[in-house]
Amino acid sequence: MGRRFREFTAVQVRVSIDRIEPQIWRRLVVPLHFHLRELHLVLQAAFGWTNSHLHEFEIGGLSYGGEWADAERGEDDPRTFEEMEVRLRDFTREPGMTFCYVYDMGDNWVHTVCLEKHLEVEPAPKMARCVEGARARPPEDVGGPSGYQEFLEAVLDPTHEEHRAMVRWAGGHFDPEWFDLELINKDVERALHANLKRRVRQPKPRTARGA
Repeated sequence: MGRRFREFTAVQVRVSIDRIEPQIWRRLVVPLHFHLRELHLVLQAAFGWTNSHLHEFEIGGLSYGGEWADAERGEDDPRTFEEMEVRLRDFTREPGMTFCYVYDMGDNWVHTVCLEKHLEVEPAPKMARCVEGARARPPEDVGGPSGYQEFLEAVLDPTHEEHRAMVRWAGGHFDPEWFDLELINKDVERALHANLKRRVRQPKPRTARGA
C-alpha cells in the first residue's frame, strides 16, 4: 500500500515575550483553521492579558490587525491588513517560521511566535490548548520591559521604598514565577467566548488548611 497522505490539523507554536529574562513563554497546540484574530484571543488567554489594548501581527514586513488598527494609523503609516483573512494553514509547513505579535502599543509587548511543527491530531481540534510554559506575564500598564524590571525590584524587595505601593497596585500579590497549566487551559478553552470575563489580577496562592 502507498504511504498515507499526512493530514495536518493543528500547529504547535512557542510564544515568548521579548526583552525579558528569564523568558516568559507558552507552548500551544492551535487548530490550523484558526485565523489571526482567533490566535490573538488564544494568546491573550494563554498569557493572561486582558485584551484591553490594541494589537497587531508583523509578518514578512506586513502588519495585520483589525479595522480599528488601520484607523489608528496616520496617512503616511503603512497599511494594516485584515487579520481575519489569514489562517494558520496559510503558512509554510517548514518548521521554525517566526513572526511578531505586538500587544499594547504603549507598553509595546513584543512576542516572538515560532511555528514549531504541524501536527496530525485526530479528531481535528476545535480549540487551542497550552501544553507547557513558564512564568507569569507582567501586570497590564506596568510600562513595558523597563517598567516591569523596576516593578519587580520594588515588589521583590520588602525594604524598597515603593514595595507596599507596588504590591497594593498589583492586587496584593505578585509572583513572577507563577505558572498554573490547569488554570491557564481553562482560560484558553474559553478564549473565543463572547463577553468573556477576564482575570485582571494574578491568583493569590492558596492557604494550606490548618495554617
